[in-house]
Amino acid sequence: MARVFGVTVSRSTVLRLVDALPEPEPPAPRVVGVDEYATRKGRRYGTILVDIGTRRPVGLLPDREASTPAAWLAQRPGIEVVCRDRAPFFAEGAAAGAPQAVQVADRWRLWHNLREATGRTVAQHRRCLRVLLPEAPEPEPTPVPEEETSGSPWPTGHRFADRTRTTHATVHALLKTGHSRRAIQRQLRMTSRTVKKYADAAQPEDLFTGQWQNRASVLDEYKSYLDDRWNDGCTHAWKLWEEIVPLGCKGSYQRVRAYLHQKRASPHPVTARPPSPRAIAGWILRHPDALSEAEQLRLKHVRTRLCRTGRPHPARPLLLDHAHRASGRAAPGLA
Repeated sequence: MARVFGVTVSRSTVLRLVDALPEPEPPAPRVVGVDEYATRKGRRYGTILVDIGTRRPVGLLPDREASTPAAWLAQRPGIEVVCRDRAPFFAEGAAAGAPQAVQVADRWRLWHNLREATGRTVAQHRRCLRVLLPEAPEPEPTPVPEEETSGSPWPTGHRFADRTRTTHATVHALLKTGHSRRAIQRQLRMTSRTVKKYADAAQPEDLFTGQWQNRASVLDEYKSYLDDRWNDGCTHAWKLWEEIVPLGCKGSYQRVRAYLHQKRASPHPVTARPPSPRAIAGWILRHPDALSEAEQLRLKHVRTRLCRTGRPHPARPLLLDHAHRASGRAAPGLA
């Protein structure tokens, strides 16, 4: 701007003139938020005060001792409400500096505390969640054909598995005939690292690690529903596939058919992993309109099974009350 107006001045002079200006007097706040900020995380903290009405900082204090915010609040008798967390020094400072003000927790902290309490409640009753999908006992070893005992994560006929098995057999056949690894590298057009990986693997199944074994299926989210329908007596793959497609499932009919075939072939029923306590807490606290149809169905399933499970637990009414509140009128107000 100085260059535009033709004023020859250095940046230091401009900063000195700006610093000499009197600080603008903000309007007296009525509702003040008090929290801490870090000048050096884990070592040095200060106190920040925010005008809740304008959402702008109105004070930065050098420490978080109770006397410091108390002195700041005492100079502003018009403060009516103080929003703070549960830190004792903020409570003492607000009580000493603004005894006329009402101390409250803001909506974020209320929701944060409720989320933590709900998560702890769900986590304390993991046995109830295990009852939803009981773990099958280890089956007794039965004689099976040798080709089925490989433990491969991919069945025979899968293009990645077949290609890996073929390459592994080729590399080991060349090694047995006396070829060096460098010669195999040139002949198969592989890197030395790839040849070493295949040569060091005693079996091709040893190469099926990492993301191949942990790859998630599009059917994982709906396996609990399929297990319930299976237990109800519905074993028709096409009918079950038609039921989960409207719920948002992107899997094909062949995936559902393969999953049911696995349940039929297993000596014990194959069950999906029970939902995690964190996932259940998220379903409980979110508004029903924000849940997908599959999530609403699983939350209803959790609540129904918890009501039917064994002897009652002391904290189970609290868990079901959270679920009831999240599905009723209390959720919009808390949000």
